[in-house]
Amino acid sequence: MLGINLISSIFFLSLLSMKLEGKNILVRDWIMDDLKLYKFWNTGYHLWMDFDGPYYPKMEDYELQFNVDYITKVIENKRRTKPRRRLVIALKDTNQLIGTISWYWQSQETNWKSIGLALYDEKQWGRTYGFQALKLWIDYLFEADSDMVRLDLRTWSGNIRMIKLAEKLGFQEEARFRKARIVKGEYFDGIAMGILKEEWKTLWEYESKV
Repeated sequence: MLGINLISSIFFLSLLSMKLEGKNILVRDWIMDDLKLYKFWNTGYHLWMDFDGPYYPKMEDYELQFNVDYITKVIENKRRTKPRRRLVIALKDTNQLIGTISWYWQSQETNWKSIGLALYDEKQWGRTYGFQALKLWIDYLFEADSDMVRLDLRTWSGNIRMIKLAEKLGFQEEARFRKARIVKGEYFDGIAMGILKEEWKTLWEYESKV
């Protein structure tokens, strides 16, 4: 559906690995080779941190190590959630991690999810990789949960790239919280964007490739 290539039976056996295939990138399960790059991109300063929730505290070393330990256990035990909560964005030709993609609850009571994207390597920006990854992810989430009727994406008014990417995918601005975020001493608006499942299907169901 909608340009997804599901390599495994993701809806039945969470023990099997999963891979979503775009034109230039993969959205896939974690492997051990990802951990070194994941630690690198989340240690010290990198440009992506200026745009991905810069109003939140930076992840501490112990938090990063906790994440690495958790991911390691998931890889070793092969007990993965369905639908997946967080996957790797990798280059298709090298299988190298360049980012991650995820979802989290806005309201579990009403099956209301938000999605997040972090494309770590700025050398890979502007090549449609974020677009490909988000489209694959949204296709997957709507397919994996028949009860889900909408998806959110939260950002801030200083992240113009993310706003334009969401608009390109068909998201609409649904809420603007004025001067709700502080970045480097300056106030910015908090932005909530969303799309309904029927809107997504209307836009993308005849697309065979992202």
